[in-house]
Amino acid sequence: MKSALLIHGAGGGGWEWNLWRGAFAAHGLQVHAPDLRPSPAGVRATAFEDYVAQMRDALRALPRPRVLVGASLGGLLAAIAADEADALVLINPLPPAPFHEGLPHRAWPDVVSWHRDARLASTRRAMPDADAAAALYAFRRWRDESGAAMRAAQAGIVVAKPQCPVLCLVSEGDEDVPAATTLALAAAWRADVVRLPAASHVAPLLGAGAIDAAKESMAWLSAR
Repeated sequence: MKSALLIHGAGGGGWEWNLWRGAFAAHGLQVHAPDLRPSPAGVRATAFEDYVAQMRDALRALPRPRVLVGASLGGLLAAIAADEADALVLINPLPPAPFHEGLPHRAWPDVVSWHRDARLASTRRAMPDADAAAALYAFRRWRDESGAAMRAAQAGIVVAKPQCPVLCLVSEGDEDVPAATTLALAAAWRADVVRLPAASHVAPLLGAGAIDAAKESMAWLSAR
């Protein structure tokens, strides 16, 4: 691989990939981890398609062969653009239809106030695998998210089976995207799987084992 585009999850930013960026760059990849940007009209007016367009533009700017890596909401976005990638790594992705039926029901407001309502205590609960410094770092950086984008993902988006190699990282302690849902998606797409015992939803990026997850993903890419 020559380059990698890393797509973060809802409410986060490119900062979530700091550990992964170093692991990939150490193998000579040109790494790009942009922030998903709200619409000029504001977060409330931001649609899922706005993120898809941003991601495709960023991917097309990178040299091939290129890998597309996505976590959570970013995983769904990455899967949509797999036709323009040479390999795909999905980390606890929000699943496409019909696998979205395995998600816990959530009613998303027009603006999901993860920045405005952020608390260090709730951040620590969401990141049980991370140390205190990592939780504080994340707490200061959460951003508000588009409810419309989250509702679109929750409702189920049809995505074609990728033609490139696919790796799924599955956190077995994930309460946001159940491990069984990601495993069913991986089986349908004949993806390779790395299971992370007892890990939380954000653990592969922000937990104590994040560097190991990045290195294991890089080893999988190198083998291809």
